[in-house]
Amino acid sequence: MPIPFTSFHRSLRQTVGTGFLLLAASASVASPQTKASSAVSPTAAFERVMKDAYPADKPGAAVIVVKDGKTLFRKAYGMADLELGVPLQPDMVFRLGSITKQFTATAILMLAEEGKLNVQDRIEKHLPGYPTHGHTITIEHLLTHTSGIQSYTGMPGWMTDRITAPMKPQEIIDGFKKEPMNFAPGERYAYNNSGYILLGAIIEKVSGKTYEAFVKERIFDPLGMTSSYYGSTEPIIKKRVPGYSGDAKAPVNARYLSMTQPYAAGSLASTVDDLARWDQALAASKLIKPESLAQAWKPFVLKSGEPTTYGYGWVKGSLRGRRSIEHGGGIFGFSTYALSLPDDRVYVAVLCNSDSPATDPGYVARKLAALGAGDPFPEWTEVKLDNSVLERYAGLYQIDANNTRTVTVAEGRLYTQRSGGGQRLEARASSQTEFFYPQNFTHFTFVLDASGRATEMLMHQDGAAEAQRAPRVADAPKERPEVQVAVALLNEYLGDYELGPGFVLAVTREGDRLMTQATGQQKIEVFASSDTEFFPKVIDARIVFTRSTSGAVDGLVLHQAGREMKARKVKE
Repeated sequence: MPIPFTSFHRSLRQTVGTGFLLLAASASVASPQTKASSAVSPTAAFERVMKDAYPADKPGAAVIVVKDGKTLFRKAYGMADLELGVPLQPDMVFRLGSITKQFTATAILMLAEEGKLNVQDRIEKHLPGYPTHGHTITIEHLLTHTSGIQSYTGMPGWMTDRITAPMKPQEIIDGFKKEPMNFAPGERYAYNNSGYILLGAIIEKVSGKTYEAFVKERIFDPLGMTSSYYGSTEPIIKKRVPGYSGDAKAPVNARYLSMTQPYAAGSLASTVDDLARWDQALAASKLIKPESLAQAWKPFVLKSGEPTTYGYGWVKGSLRGRRSIEHGGGIFGFSTYALSLPDDRVYVAVLCNSDSPATDPGYVARKLAALGAGDPFPEWTEVKLDNSVLERYAGLYQIDANNTRTVTVAEGRLYTQRSGGGQRLEARASSQTEFFYPQNFTHFTFVLDASGRATEMLMHQDGAAEAQRAPRVADAPKERPEVQVAVALLNEYLGDYELGPGFVLAVTREGDRLMTQATGQQKIEVFASSDTEFFPKVIDARIVFTRSTSGAVDGLVLHQAGREMKARKVKE
């Protein structure tokens, strides 16, 4: 699920099952072992991935694949400048978005190794007077997104009204520091740009240099990263590309933002070549010791004992059974992904000059990394099945004691939707019983009985080898009935509804369609089942509007995953 600039960050993993509003639901699916062609040369295989991902006449991507310190593949696809008709080149400069965070985290660790700070220091030691609201907040909490501090990019109005204004770091901090805590430090993980703004301020306080100067003098210059910059809009940066937004088929120029605002959370710009130098320098311990890097890559453990997947500026994942270290970035006009397979010594960077690219760079990076490791993901070719065949698979499948997946068929297409707020996703057939999701590694197989009726789904999440079994337990439930609601009534529901601190559900109208959009998420149409109750067809959820004693619409209740979340109307 792409996450826009509101996070300076894109989705870290390509999973089936996306959250609506507040909640996320994962999915699992299964794998028929479709074989990748062994006759295709590695270079040709890399080429095919990129050509399939990025059209030549639209915004595209620069990419590099490195193994054992040697470049296996380096190329660019698509257009750098649509107005001038300039194609992308692999040495062009892109905004990185949240890939910036690993540079910020490394700067903190460099200062820690010099004895100038400790990641267990309380933040007020270096930022005197910062209001911690009675909590103990450490530098490590900031690094791992577990501080509980309000993320300024999620605050109502910031991304729409304030993002264009030049701000000094202290002005950004002043904008969020008095906001109530979302949770006690160490209790939860919640991606948080405010934490990395504070880390930038700590770097400046401890080092005596600006964040921009520290990164340039202590990281870029020593490593020969001559095409890496603090991404200010004013200086002339050779080979810097413009960014695009909107529909991948009809892109528009990206919105303006002041690059003072992403700061240590998302301000840096670079090339795929410099990112490869960065990865090799870390592996060679040119900046920090191996034990410091290991700590940065180690997932933080919450107070409950539950591990997260996030360390210090990096995410720990897995790819084809291998350990992966990765991070994405998203900022107005750009989306990026960098992924390392340390045990295979493979590194991939994909930099896109669109925040809504034709193909998500995380998906592309994972596909290229698997090729670089010599263990490619299966390839799928779509086949068309008669509706009568698809109907055999409709039903309710039990994943575990608490979760099910519903399979439905509509207009000759098969859809799956996980309970608990899961998104309805179209699956495409690769054979009579095997299905896959476009631009996703998850795939599944139906097991049939002697009569041809589906009895089970075998599901492989993210291309995993081991199947998760989900028996069919019932027929698919009937679709919810729809009713027509007058436009005048829809107009009463328009406005912003606050579901939580910094998290707003905007309700808008497009003609006679009612649309909802949560902070940092895509716009979703909802349909009326009564005058007050609406539901999205793509998500297992519903919302009910409420009125005050005077009869005015004053809030709504979101029902999802067995929870009821009340939201008050904060803006007409």
